[in-house]
Amino acid sequence: MSVATTLNLSKGGQFIVHVKTLPGNPYDGHTLETVLPEIETQIGANLARIVADRGYRGHNAPPGHKFKVYVSGQRRQLTEAIKRDLRRRSAVEPVIGHAKGERRMSRNFLKGAHRDTANAVLAAAGYNFRRLLAWLAILWRAIVTAMLADALDAALPKVG
Repeated sequence: MSVATTLNLSKGGQFIVHVKTLPGNPYDGHTLETVLPEIETQIGANLARIVADRGYRGHNAPPGHKFKVYVSGQRRQLTEAIKRDLRRRSAVEPVIGHAKGERRMSRNFLKGAHRDTANAVLAAAGYNFRRLLAWLAILWRAIVTAMLADALDAALPKVG
């Protein structure tokens, strides 16, 4: 299974951008050829930089992405921005862990390849929906607090 998320933290948290099940047990580095074009098609933009763990060393990325894949532990050709992104990569692991633990992505009771895909997509959708609900709760609290502050100001008599 391939799970992709953003490196930058958005206001709602880190969302799962792409999930795909891969038949068999392919080597991590061999999955980039099929996954990267799908991610770009899904988000509608070209990926500027791909930060991955050491399993993607010696990758078979499409020709346009050969020099955009950076793995942890890499020392050459690193700018300060890339070093910062490599440190941020450790924030991706909890996203995958929460999707597996809380959204039941790790345990699949469905049988067959299509059902494996359905389980992965539904687990990612559930994770993203939870992030969205958490963001909406923060927004709702801010709106209610502002409304209560206005009502309190209107109810208090003005002195002066």
